Amino acid sequence: MSASLKDQLAIVTGGSRGIGLAIATKLAELGSEVVITARKPDELERAAEHIARQGGKCEGVRCDVSSLSEVQDLAEKLRTRREKLKIVVNNAGVGGFSAPLHETDPETWDKIINTNLRGVYYMMRAFTPALIANGGGDIINISSLAGKNALPNGAAYAASKWGLNGLSYSTAEELRGHKVRVTVICPGSVNTDLSPHEGKNTSKMLQPSDVAHVVEMVVTQAPQSFASEILLRPAQKP
Repeated sequence: MSASLKDQLAIVTGGSRGIGLAIATKLAELGSEVVITARKPDELERAAEHIARQGGKCEGVRCDVSSLSEVQDLAEKLRTRREKLKIVVNNAGVGGFSAPLHETDPETWDKIINTNLRGVYYMMRAFTPALIANGGGDIINISSLAGKNALPNGAAYAASKWGLNGLSYSTAEELRGHKVRVTVICPGSVNTDLSPHEGKNTSKMLQPSDVAHVVEMVVTQAPQSFASEILLRPAQKP
């Protein structure tokens, strides 16, 4: 086990499955104490047990990041450990790929924007002060190539990710003087429950472990530099 992240605390939202679980597993493998969040307690428990079986230290805390009060509750629960916080991975997200914008109901729009964009704002508002107080750290926002390219029948999702990219670029400039590095990772289609797989060869798609590997590179890179944006594509088109 690498000792590079020893005695550090990392938070991974949406950490109970898919990309989030892969990232949490990797950070625990690197020596970090990991707190994962999700909306379903049973999935959190299974994920935390999975990481523990591999020798990692992980705690699952239920939190819907689209709720300001629940994010504030999460911050309060972690108050006694805030001095160890060095990594925040904003991964929680919901998709929406089945209808053009004019057929998308307001409830779906709100769910997507509130989770994928507002939730990141809530998390950064809650935990950035701790990173600053701790002398720096990494905020990693998991976006999508849908935040760079047109996505027909997924305009609300694309809007949330374009917004997340802009939020990330701007806060990177705000926080670099505090030694807080803000990175946005934009994967293409990943083989998870979120992505549409119709007509695609899933074996050629990106895997959650591919995104986790990029996170590993980000949090272990030399402190005098940071990757502000990473576009991640499969080697072969699926």
